[in-house]
Amino acid sequence: MTAYWIAHVTVLDAEKYKGYTDVAPQAFAKFGAVFLARGGVYEALEGQAFERHVVIQFKDRETALACYHSPEYQAAKAKRDGHCVAQITIVEGLAG
Repeated sequence: MTAYWIAHVTVLDAEKYKGYTDVAPQAFAKFGAVFLARGGVYEALEGQAFERHVVIQFKDRETALACYHSPEYQAAKAKRDGHCVAQITIVEGLAG
């Protein structure tokens, strides 16, 4: 069943965060990720407002989790740690 990463991010240091955006695409490509939303105009209606919102599709939950825990993504994550506030959730899509 399809699964999605839903990420909300506020960048604290754009220059240092660039290290993440330079490296992370390699992990996403390896796991067949498809970006459905990345940034863009948004309106926060409830809860904490983040400045970036990302939705990434994976073929299934196992692949989404494997991507997150992969050495490639963890190396990218290490480059963003401390330079942003992020909330990332993996959720399964609806059946059929």
